[in-house]
Amino acid sequence: MAVTERAAPEFRAGTPGPAPAPRPKSAAQLEIARLAQLHREAEETARLANLLGRAPSAGAILAVSCGLAAGLVLPKTSAVALLCWLVLVALAVGALALAYRQAMRAPFERAPLAAFSRDLSAVLTYAGFAWGSGAFLVVPAGTDALVALAFAIVPPALIAGLLRTRSATIPFLASAALIAALAMVLRPLPGGALAAILTVVTAAAVAGVALAAEKLELRGKSLPRLAELPLG
Repeated sequence: MAVTERAAPEFRAGTPGPAPAPRPKSAAQLEIARLAQLHREAEETARLANLLGRAPSAGAILAVSCGLAAGLVLPKTSAVALLCWLVLVALAVGALALAYRQAMRAPFERAPLAAFSRDLSAVLTYAGFAWGSGAFLVVPAGTDALVALAFAIVPPALIAGLLRTRSATIPFLASAALIAALAMVLRPLPGGALAAILTVVTAAAVAGVALAAEKLELRGKSLPRLAELPLG
């Protein structure tokens, strides 16, 4: 009867052995890691709370800009087209107000604040398309290229400078600039393709400045001052 022998493992010079077991962390190291995690969470909560606090001002900028633009183009554009554009922008302002109201139920909790940030990104994407559609609907056909550029860029730039976050800056600026640029080419508006390219380049420059401001704000203080929210 054959006898099966289990050979002992051979270790040769240069052959790596089993990896050493990780050294357990001391209680002090665990506490330091926990404090670092809490600090990161506090920073994120503060930034999100600041974003929530700035949201009403962004909605006000959008509403006031819409009213001013409507007053300027009223004698020169179709009343039906103007009404359609006003409804599109009003829906964006209403959606922003609704998202803000929901987040204000728990204004300093991370989960509702993170949900508001996602909702704000979606709302501003739609708001950019709604605003940019004005280049098709209400901007008069003979409008100067620089005036059309100002219509497409100035309100989104103001909101981008106010919010200064990637999730809020890029969606609004990009969608508004692209729709307006399409209108300049397809309608066409004076300046045509050149004005469209200038609009996109200007929007990209504004986005770059807003994102640089965001980075400077994050590096300036480890814990941003919480926004003063109307809790009453």
